[in-house]
Amino acid sequence: MRVSASPQTTSDERAFTIVFTGLGGRRAELSRLNVSYSRLRDTMCVLLSRGARIQSVSPAGSEPAAAPVKSAPPVSAPVTTSKPKAAAQAVPVNLYKPKAPFLGTVTENYSLLKEGAIGRVQHITFDLSGGDPHLEYVEGQSIGIVPAGEDAKGKPHKLRLYSIASTRHGDNLEGNTVSLCVRHLQYEKDGETINGVCSTYLCDVEPGTKVKITGPVGKEMLLPEDEEANVIMLATGTGIAPMRTYLRRMFEPKERAENGWNFRGKAWLFMGAPKTANLLYDEDFLHYEKEYPDNFRYTKAISREQQNPKGGRMYIQDRVSEHAEEIFAMIEDPKTHVYMCGLRGMEPGIDEAMSAAAEAKGLDWSELRPKLKKAHRWHVETY
Repeated sequence: MRVSASPQTTSDERAFTIVFTGLGGRRAELSRLNVSYSRLRDTMCVLLSRGARIQSVSPAGSEPAAAPVKSAPPVSAPVTTSKPKAAAQAVPVNLYKPKAPFLGTVTENYSLLKEGAIGRVQHITFDLSGGDPHLEYVEGQSIGIVPAGEDAKGKPHKLRLYSIASTRHGDNLEGNTVSLCVRHLQYEKDGETINGVCSTYLCDVEPGTKVKITGPVGKEMLLPEDEEANVIMLATGTGIAPMRTYLRRMFEPKERAENGWNFRGKAWLFMGAPKTANLLYDEDFLHYEKEYPDNFRYTKAISREQQNPKGGRMYIQDRVSEHAEEIFAMIEDPKTHVYMCGLRGMEPGIDEAMSAAAEAKGLDWSELRPKLKKAHRWHVETY
């Protein structure tokens, strides 16, 4: 199977005018930006990734008469490469750093688990209002959290990275919040239960608390901009965070209206959890599956409640093996992207399942996977 990448574009210095709204909190105010044709596509990607709405694009000097528009400052866009047209080409990065973090205010902190679940997982939202610059981000990125207090050496704690669980517009769709889903880390060492420093801090943090936030960071897990792309998602535990952002962007009606981006491809989520009570955001995903049956498919692997064909526990790699033929049929389409997020221990099992599935089709997974990654269609974030 051949893995395709987008063709190179050619240079053209004709000037075009982009008229848009929605930057800097001025949703109704029109702004205008003049760019060369060779930068037109990338500049539009930048604007869209920052929440702008494109009103018109026309040759410079020929745009239709309309309400007065305000000239916008230049927008930086990287040189076009062979990457597919995607938000990954222009995203906000490191707006806030550890030495000068943003102080976000906790607005809510509630459990995501049902009765009988194992462990503790919280959904935590922070108010980002008042930042200069505004702490903006896009789906698939992460932020850093610096827990309060000091370590055993009397030094400030180091930051921990967490995948963002909200879209760029926030759960409230007002563009001024960011949300995380955080599992309380506990492990045994020398007969003693050790609590993770940052996860304990976040799971216990009270609304109204000011929390040090850095970032955003990450370009590996960004969605393609193509509305007809296919997206296969493999997640375990809190690895569901970026998948939630994708699915909200794809299927929440208010998100779709806000984005001006209407997903028309196929999305397939494989979710692994130990018990049904540990499935995160399950009701939302079931709703999307009901409302968009032609576009969304939801497959669960519940290890302590389901059995694989060999009689063992059902893990996400077993579901991948079960649906290998369909998965590979999708991967053969150059518009298909695969995203994996969760504990690093899930990777060997997924690789084994994909290797067996590839071999059944006369393919070598060890050769195919690097090609998919090079084509920016294989995205992995494990920890």
